[in-house]
Amino acid sequence: MTAVDSARERMLARIRQGLGAQASAERRAAVARRLAEPAPPLIPERARRPAEERRQQLRAFLEGQSATFIEVERAGEVPAAVARYLRSANLPLRVRAGDDPYLAGLDWRSEPALERLSGPAEAGDEVGLSRAAAAVAETGTLVMASGPDNPVTVNFLPETHIVVVEEAALVGGYEGAWEAIRARFGRGAMPRTVNFISGPSRTADIAGQLVMGAHGPRRLCVILVRG
Repeated sequence: MTAVDSARERMLARIRQGLGAQASAERRAAVARRLAEPAPPLIPERARRPAEERRQQLRAFLEGQSATFIEVERAGEVPAAVARYLRSANLPLRVRAGDDPYLAGLDWRSEPALERLSGPAEAGDEVGLSRAAAAVAETGTLVMASGPDNPVTVNFLPETHIVVVEEAALVGGYEGAWEAIRARFGRGAMPRTVNFISGPSRTADIAGQLVMGAHGPRRLCVILVRG
């Protein structure tokens, strides 16, 4: 045990003594039970809405934050939705995406003019395409888990970011988002980075003037797959 470890243990021992909570086999067992089966957190009322209201919440918040919101009935409509959005915004039909199996499994041949590049974003990429691990209805926030399937650079480097989110991943509050991530990756196997994105990048720090795209994409398009 190092000097630092020894000092830490002495400090913790004094805290336990002051609280009258000396370590014991019974206390350690109680802590182990709470870690193995944590009590459910308190959920705010607006995060307990039914599915239809959650969709409306998500749309309202994202559109209020200058994002474009598109709903499709099934995953097979995503390539067409991506192409339509790019054409409407006068953007090149070229996107950078990771190795997400959900996105890779879509029929991109239905949009032969749309080019997909794989791997982390590069300096010349104008449009990034990702899949969200979850979406939080109560604040209109996308939860992005990093990894080779969805590189974190795709979230921030291109000036336009298109995010696909499945309705099954739409949760009421942040508590549900963390539950979705734990269910997806497994206990003890969390992603290295989790980013929370609410609308395009912006700042008003410079002379109080709103600047879009200051620290990331200036355009955000969210495609919700309902099927």
